[in-house]
Amino acid sequence: MSLFASAADVAYALVRPIVHATDGEAAHNLTLSALQPLPRARSALTSPVLATELAGLHFPNPVGLAPGFDKDARVAHAMPHFGFGFVEVGTLTPLPQDGNPRPRLFRLVEDGAVINRLGFNNGGQAAAAERIICLRRHGLPVPLGINIGANKDSADRIADYAKGTAAMAPLADYLTVNISSPNTPGLRALQDKGSLEALLDGVAAAQPAGAIKPVFLKVAPDLEPADIDDIVAVAIDKGLAAVIVSNTTITRPPLASRHAAEAGGLSGAPLADLALQRVRDFRAASGGQVPLVAAGGIATAAQAWDRIRAGASLIQIYSAMVYAGPGLAARIAHGLEKLAIRDGFTRVADAVGTE
Repeated sequence: MSLFASAADVAYALVRPIVHATDGEAAHNLTLSALQPLPRARSALTSPVLATELAGLHFPNPVGLAPGFDKDARVAHAMPHFGFGFVEVGTLTPLPQDGNPRPRLFRLVEDGAVINRLGFNNGGQAAAAERIICLRRHGLPVPLGINIGANKDSADRIADYAKGTAAMAPLADYLTVNISSPNTPGLRALQDKGSLEALLDGVAAAQPAGAIKPVFLKVAPDLEPADIDDIVAVAIDKGLAAVIVSNTTITRPPLASRHAAEAGGLSGAPLADLALQRVRDFRAASGGQVPLVAAGGIATAAQAWDRIRAGASLIQIYSAMVYAGPGLAARIAHGLEKLAIRDGFTRVADAVGTE
């Protein structure tokens, strides 16, 4: 594990009781402020076993930072220090927006979970673009994904995604179209087949000539089998580079925390079984034709390995770091390497879909 990741875990263990006594959103903002002055990462955690290719991109290892942690691209430059093999920033909307009223982020400590109803709070694509241009000028040793969304009060959400594509595709290694947040009213309706086709046609038309980038689609876990079949059919027809399975859930398994009844999307440990099943469902529906990225409830190398064996080429983490610390990505990456070797695979990528 890198010195950064190890030192960060030691420091986090010391301050965690203080952090967890602070409002979740305030604590997150303090974390970003602490990370922002760190030097730019010049290398990434990798090995021949861990290196992965997807959508024409080289990923030093398959463990990525999920969007939501670095909405405004403030700390992407530092995240490879902690073992991440790729970083996804956002969700970014065309115009800045405050999001939903506070409080809107809740730790469910007893459940190892988080509920959020942030509502795409971000400083807008133009402000983030300035930071990303600077980041690109100095280099980043891992792929950078940019996650785009629509403004809450937009009269034409498909047009918002087209605007986001035109603005952010030139700066991204891949672009994620996020239609899976439960905290923007009506957004998930874009997962319907007709709406999704129109949306992806708009995104494709907005890709700048000479800067066409792979498009990933982020979906919700709260889908019926027919929904999955439709999304897979559209993904194949439109040539999507990958589907990210999945965002937070609006379902509520049994929870112990006093915050269990809060509205919003649930992430963390209680999402693990549902998110794993959705990877299996999308793999079965697509017959392996659509590459998958797994997110939701991944806190250990064993859980990441299960997602990979179920069909995911890459995995993303976020909520688990609230409880396990910033060195989690490095621990999972090293663990995946050991599990691949244990199970007789030359590379982690060779295990995709072998469940």
